[in-house]
Amino acid sequence: MFSALISPNFDIFFQALYALIETVYIALMATLIAIPFSFVLGFLSARNLMKHNPITFTIYNTIRFISNFTRSIEPLIWAIIFSAWVYIGPFAGMLGLLIHTISSLTKQYSEQIEDIDIGTSEAIEATGAHPLQVIWFAVVPQIIIPFLSFTIYRWDINVRMATIVGLVGGGGIGTILMQYLGLAQWNEVGLIVMMIAIVVWVMDYVSARVREALM
Repeated sequence: MFSALISPNFDIFFQALYALIETVYIALMATLIAIPFSFVLGFLSARNLMKHNPITFTIYNTIRFISNFTRSIEPLIWAIIFSAWVYIGPFAGMLGLLIHTISSLTKQYSEQIEDIDIGTSEAIEATGAHPLQVIWFAVVPQIIIPFLSFTIYRWDINVRMATIVGLVGGGGIGTILMQYLGLAQWNEVGLIVMMIAIVVWVMDYVSARVREALM
């Protein structure tokens, strides 16, 4: 078996390449769709912005609870749930990743908002600015770079998670990996594992370089 794993069968290269592209696309779509939801929820779950009256504080606690709950369930489990709902395939895998990505980015975004320099906000508030103007001119400039960094890193994570989600029918490279594992076709498995390793390494390297440039 080991000798077969290190002797990959390139006859399925294009099949594996297509599945790998599908995996990256699943991760990308889950990340892109999550951004606007997480952006709004990040503000609504930032304690320093939502603690001023009982209504906003209730919203803060509700979103925090839901976010913590959904984040505690692994994408693999979400993918199984959605596979039973919309049938197995890339869409179920993307939905599973999407739920977990929204909750994870919401947490990271809200924590970054809570760490802003409050002095800038107070100075703009003192001019009589509307709360939305305070957010736009005092909060957003302080968080935009960290938000981009978090989002790029999340896409990197999602590429890896999309591979795992595929093992339970979530589409992409993980699905055909399970097929060849089930058939004990180790030469094909060796090629797929090699391609996954290369893509993960490239994504990790590019993600790290981009985040370094942003910071």
